[in-house]
Amino acid sequence: MVAIVLAIMAFAKANTANPIGPPVAAGIPCDQLEHTQTHYHAALQIIFDGHQVAIPSDIGRLSTCFYWLHVHAESPGVIHIESPKNRTFTLGEFFKVWAASKKTPEPLDATHVSIFTLTGDQKLVVYIDDQDAKTGPQPYTGDPAAIVLKAHDVITIEITPPTVSPPPTFTFPSGL
Repeated sequence: MVAIVLAIMAFAKANTANPIGPPVAAGIPCDQLEHTQTHYHAALQIIFDGHQVAIPSDIGRLSTCFYWLHVHAESPGVIHIESPKNRTFTLGEFFKVWAASKKTPEPLDATHVSIFTLTGDQKLVVYIDDQDAKTGPQPYTGDPAAIVLKAHDVITIEITPPTVSPPPTFTFPSGL
């Protein structure tokens, strides 16, 4: 009888330490519902070798839950920020959700962008376009993972050469 109780306690402790279900990514859980306390959209474009790379349309959306940062098939390249908390989210957190939801490494730093690792002759160029129609895309020189996701910002990450200047325009789908 004591052995059974100890076995049950060990099983319970193991399941508490490693709960079943999607992992929390960068402090962002995968919830049963989408939230609207914080709700806005930003766009991401990745350009490699002069060509735009498709952003997977199911990032952060699993059959059982939604991460607070996710993408929908009907709005390619649009990061949906839908959280029950008022907080700031970063592009690096989105890449961590991407990795957790796809179960693949998705690094983002000065020499890595998802599946791409820059070689010695390549350079990472990042633009942020706040869509104000006055300034257009502006170069960003900091850590790309630290970029704060803001409503209707378009973030373009280029792995050059060649340099695509200016980066492609992005139009948010109607209603976003």
